[in-house]
Amino acid sequence: MNKSLLGYHALALLVVAIWGVTFVCTKVLISAGLMPAEIFAIRFLLAYIGICVLCAFRKGQASKLFSSSLADELLFIFLGITGGSFYFLTENTALVYTQACNVAFLVCSAPLFTALLTFAMKRFGRGRLVDGLEDIRLGWPLIAGTLLALGGMALVVFERQSLHLSPKGDLFAIGAAVCWALYSVVMAQMTDQYGALFATRKVFFYGLLTIIPFLLGADPEAVRSALVQPSVIFNLLFLGLIASLACFIIWNKVLSRLGHFTATNYVYLNPFFTLVSSMILLGERMTPMSAVGSAAIILGVILAGKK
Repeated sequence: MNKSLLGYHALALLVVAIWGVTFVCTKVLISAGLMPAEIFAIRFLLAYIGICVLCAFRKGQASKLFSSSLADELLFIFLGITGGSFYFLTENTALVYTQACNVAFLVCSAPLFTALLTFAMKRFGRGRLVDGLEDIRLGWPLIAGTLLALGGMALVVFERQSLHLSPKGDLFAIGAAVCWALYSVVMAQMTDQYGALFATRKVFFYGLLTIIPFLLGADPEAVRSALVQPSVIFNLLFLGLIASLACFIIWNKVLSRLGHFTATNYVYLNPFFTLVSSMILLGERMTPMSAVGSAAIILGVILAGKK
């Protein structure tokens, strides 16, 4: 591992650890009566207000209103959809139709789709976006590490529940994984060009803009009733200011410095951190199978990340 990048690997771990807790927060909000689109809208609105305040105190690129070209502005719309509105809609909607363990497992397959997209784009694509993609080698460390991480994820998420296929919910979860893979292969290069603050602000804005059609059937009274509950306010602030504002800025910088594939491999650790957070917050115990699965995930990430 390049010692100069060690801090970015640590930041990737920190972000994935925080995102591992967000599943618990989202479940609390859904139980309080908020719908997936409403949770996303409030979460990203808080994050957008926060990043606008940050950009107001920064000169240069961060304070610009638009990107340098129409093509780049369209790419930011694409990122707002894949990393914002559609990603969170598909992930949270999947929870309505299938088991949480299915969703956790399928969404965390995003690194697999990232690898497939990278191979396809490198082989058949041309242009700035393709040239900027991280070079990855299809060798035994990548294959063995991926399989080991997937096996470890299966042990962790299915330890207490058996796998029950639910085509509609599982397809939503796979859709979320594909969205995150698409976001990852493009976002690193846009962050390189425009900086983390500007690029993240654009993602938040277009994520909010493209969620509006899904809010037309929202019940304002149900939202108001939920927002008077202290637990709802706390979880929304955590999701908006920590898991979205802070983590998206950090993650986009990590994508830029480590490369889209190396950074995305850390997503395999999500179930591990969800398990740890459930032990701390909910008093659950780690079983021998979960311990073996967690160790397999960590070893798999290390192997898959080797050049």
